[in-house]
Amino acid sequence: MSFSNFDLDARVFAGIPATYSEPTPIQVQAIPAVLSGQDVLGLAQTGTGKTAAFGLPILSRLMKGPRKQIRALIVAPTRELATQICEAIRTFGSQTGLRAVTIFGGVSMRNQIEQLRRGPEIVVACPGRLVDHIQQRTIDLSRVEVLVLDEADHMFDMGFLPNIRTIIRTLPQDRQNLMFSATMPKEVEHLAFDVLQEPQVVNVGRRAPTATVAHYLYPVDASRKTDLLLRVLEDTGTGAVLVFTRTKHRAKKLARTLADCGHSATAIQGNLSQRQREEALNGFRSGKYQLLVATDIAARGIDIDSVTHVINYDIPDTVEAYTHRIGRTGRAERSGDALTFITREDEGTVRAIERVVGGKIERRVVDGFASQKPAQSAPVTQAHPRQRDHRSSEPRQRDRSLRFESRDRNASQQSGSGSPRKRFHRRRRTWGGSDRQASTVRPAH
Repeated sequence: MSFSNFDLDARVFAGIPATYSEPTPIQVQAIPAVLSGQDVLGLAQTGTGKTAAFGLPILSRLMKGPRKQIRALIVAPTRELATQICEAIRTFGSQTGLRAVTIFGGVSMRNQIEQLRRGPEIVVACPGRLVDHIQQRTIDLSRVEVLVLDEADHMFDMGFLPNIRTIIRTLPQDRQNLMFSATMPKEVEHLAFDVLQEPQVVNVGRRAPTATVAHYLYPVDASRKTDLLLRVLEDTGTGAVLVFTRTKHRAKKLARTLADCGHSATAIQGNLSQRQREEALNGFRSGKYQLLVATDIAARGIDIDSVTHVINYDIPDTVEAYTHRIGRTGRAERSGDALTFITREDEGTVRAIERVVGGKIERRVVDGFASQKPAQSAPVTQAHPRQRDHRSSEPRQRDRSLRFESRDRNASQQSGSGSPRKRFHRRRRTWGGSDRQASTVRPAH
C-alpha cells in the first residue's frame, strides 16, 4: 500500500517526503477515518507515525474553506514534541500555503501574539501557555474544526488535564476530535468519553523495541551508579550518548559531574528555559556535546539519528518508557546499544522488559562493581545477534514482580484490540446524562 491510495489533496500528497515509502499501520487505519470526519481514538506508542496519521488528513481538509483563521488545534505535552509536530506539519504542507505556529511557555508571549495576528490555520500548543492566551484573549479558537490531543496519558502525568478541560470549553461543539495515547489510565478514559463522539478506535498494539538495538544490563549498587557510568564511558567506544535519569535534579547534577570529569556533557530537563533547552539540543545534535543527560518528559521530541548509545542510569518505571527511551538509538537502520544500570530492587521491571524483548538480556558485570551480596549464576539466552554467548552473575532476585507484572497485564488489556470501544459503549449506556450526546459521523468539510 502507498500514500497514493488515500484520498488526499494533490498538494498535500506532493509534500510527503520521499523517505515515506509506505504508510505505517496506524496511518493505514487512521488516515481514512480522519478524512471521513470521524472522531478517532489512537492507541499507539511514540514513533509509530502518529503525526502523519492526523497531519496529512487535517491538511487535506483545510485545503477547502477559509484561510487566515485557526481551524485546527493540536495540543501536546512538551515544547519539544510541539516543535517536532509543527515542523512535520510544515513539511507536509509545504505546497499548500497553510500556516502552522507553535505556542508554548518559556518564550515571549509578544512574539506568539504577533504570529497569531498573522492568521495561521493550524496551532500546535502546550496546554499551560495556551490557557494563558485564552485567559488574556489573545487567541481566537471559535472557528476550530479539528482538535487533536496527542500523548494524552503524558498530559495526565504532567497534571495538564484541568487545562485541557479549560481549553475544550472554549472550542465549538461541532468539531472533529482526535486523541492519541500510549496507555489508557482511568482519567484519560474519562476524558476520552467526554470529548470523543462514537470514535473509531485505532489500536496498533505495544511496539516492540527496534531490532537494530542490542540490550545489556549492568548490575550495580545504587550508590555507585555514577562511578560505573564513568567506567563504562571510559571502556566503551561511543558516539553521541543519551543518558536517562528519573528526576530533574539528578539529570542536572549528573551532567555537571560528567563535565567536571572531562566529558562534553549537558542536560535537558524541565527547569531550563526554552533558550537553554534549544541550546542543549542543538549542541548535542551538532556534536558540541557528546553526552546529553535527560529525563523522560524532557526527552520527548528528541529525534537525532547519530545517537549510538542510550544509557538508563535509572531504570524506567514501565516497559513503554523503556521502549521509548531506547528508540532514541538504532534509528534509520543504524545499530545502537541500550545499557541499563540495575539494582536488586529492579528485578521485577527487568522481567517485564525481557518479556517484550523476547528473551533474557545479557548481564555485564564490571570488575569492582558487582553487588555486595552473593549472586546466583544463571545461563543467558541471547536477546540480540550481536550479544556474546556467555554466563554472567545475576543478582539475587527480590519478589517484587507482582506489581510490575500486574501493570504490564493492565497495559496489555488496555491496548487489546477493540476493548476501548467496548468500554465507550458500556459507559454511554451507564452514564446517560453526559453533556455530549452520541451523534452520527460528521463528514469532512
